[in-house]
Amino acid sequence: MKIAFTDMEEEVLPAFKDGEKEYRAKRFGDEACKIMSGRLIPGASIGYHKHTEDYEVIFITAGEGKVLYDEEEIRLKAGDCHYCPKGHAHSLINDSDADLTFYAVVPVA
Repeated sequence: MKIAFTDMEEEVLPAFKDGEKEYRAKRFGDEACKIMSGRLIPGASIGYHKHTEDYEVIFITAGEGKVLYDEEEIRLKAGDCHYCPKGHAHSLINDSDADLTFYAVVPVA
């Protein structure tokens, strides 16, 4: 299956999961999985949240930022992958001067 994110409209999601500014995303989903192409502008974040029924994988494609993972701060840059297993919490933060772009995959619980 091909998912053509380049052909999708970008959605603007203000204060996503109580984060700062806005999360801009192109989203695909079916009964098994949600896959997102995301972008955080400088100063934007996805709010800190816990994965109680699922997990999430985030692959950074451009830019840099940080993840708060169970209260630990981890730096991420293009080419890095972050995994948040079930039962753990995280937040993605763009604390740089350029856009932070990534793909995120979350199974449907």
